[in-house]
Amino acid sequence: MNFETENIEFKQQFTEDLYKEVIAFANTDGGVIYIGINNDGEAVGIDNVDENYTRITNGIRDAIMPDVTMFVKYTIQENKVVKITVGEGSYKPYYLKSKGLKPSGVFVRQGTSTAPASPEQIRAMIKESDGDTFEAMRSMDQSLTFKSAKEAFARYDVDFAKSKYRALGITHPTEEIYTNLALIISDQCAHTTKIAVFGDDSNTEFRDSKEFGGSVFKQLDDAYSYLSLCNKKMATFKGLERIEKADYPDAALREALLNALVHRDYSFSGSVIINVNDNEMEFISIGGLLPGLSPEDIRSGISQPRNKNLAAIFHRLHLIESYGTGIRKIYNLYAKCSSQPRIEVTQNTFKIILPNMNRLQGRNNEVEKNVAISAQKQTVLNFIDENGYISEAQIMELLGVKKTRAYAVAKEMCAEGLINVIGRGSCKKYVKG
Repeated sequence: MNFETENIEFKQQFTEDLYKEVIAFANTDGGVIYIGINNDGEAVGIDNVDENYTRITNGIRDAIMPDVTMFVKYTIQENKVVKITVGEGSYKPYYLKSKGLKPSGVFVRQGTSTAPASPEQIRAMIKESDGDTFEAMRSMDQSLTFKSAKEAFARYDVDFAKSKYRALGITHPTEEIYTNLALIISDQCAHTTKIAVFGDDSNTEFRDSKEFGGSVFKQLDDAYSYLSLCNKKMATFKGLERIEKADYPDAALREALLNALVHRDYSFSGSVIINVNDNEMEFISIGGLLPGLSPEDIRSGISQPRNKNLAAIFHRLHLIESYGTGIRKIYNLYAKCSSQPRIEVTQNTFKIILPNMNRLQGRNNEVEKNVAISAQKQTVLNFIDENGYISEAQIMELLGVKKTRAYAVAKEMCAEGLINVIGRGSCKKYVKG
């Protein structure tokens, strides 16, 4: 034995750097570490073998998370060399307890060297060990605080004691470490909600924009408050009674916002996007429908939560009633409207669009108004369809009116673009506009 390899490491004396080597082997393909052999492969031995052996075994047990001891075996050779055999671990990534799940605490084997793992390598190892459910994976950020979450739980009179964390899914089932669900509800949540207000239907002319961060509970409160400011009210009068009607039902805004926050795919770093213009609001969340679901299923109330533990927390706080009811409630609120909410789905996005009820009513009133005064004009248009044109004399005869009224009808129709005038005087005729 006279050289180091990808799976063999020599150390002349015990230092705490040993823990990095154990972690690197457990996170890669396993290997053997010899304490008491120098870089030239010579067995120089270590002082106080028994004392250092105890320090090594206790240190590996206490300094490394998760518990790696079941994959580590120790042998004392010739009473001067400690041989440590490390198997590949089944619950990667292993890391220094003092550093946490970040590159300064996670190591891998690269050739004959031990190196810090990249964030991408750490995420890949977490996914391999914890599965594809993002909210249940171990969070790479363990320095979390829960001020907003505690306030939300207290507001709805639900216990948020640490003893409840594991049952809620905030800590991992097998170790006291925060999950990604904890990150989502924590004050350090990296995801945001962006709201943009536009002055045109194509959403290109900005009027205002806001971005809300922090705990998902804080984003819910802040975004809903801002959307309420965007939700204008139109006043009408019934006799002396003043009646105000909002552009959007408050409950529809609430349900659309909750749906975007609870069901988005948090494994992507993008934001929830809400676009507002004079005609509609659109709520866009990252993550398309789960396999097997269609927009028709969602409208019917069928639901398969992407983030089951997050949805369960919102249900426990009575923010959502039960899975699948939110979208149905939105459609019920628009049941009597001429234009319905729309759901648009791509592979990676889910969008629900709410029409502005007051704009819809305004357009409906205009249509009704036009229908009420268009009987004479429709008669003129029908005549033109059959004959190609009409004169003022023919309008008088067709409608049974005098010349002044015939002229007024023709003038209004020209102004509205229904007909065009050709010629002058006795040769004047009207054709379709």
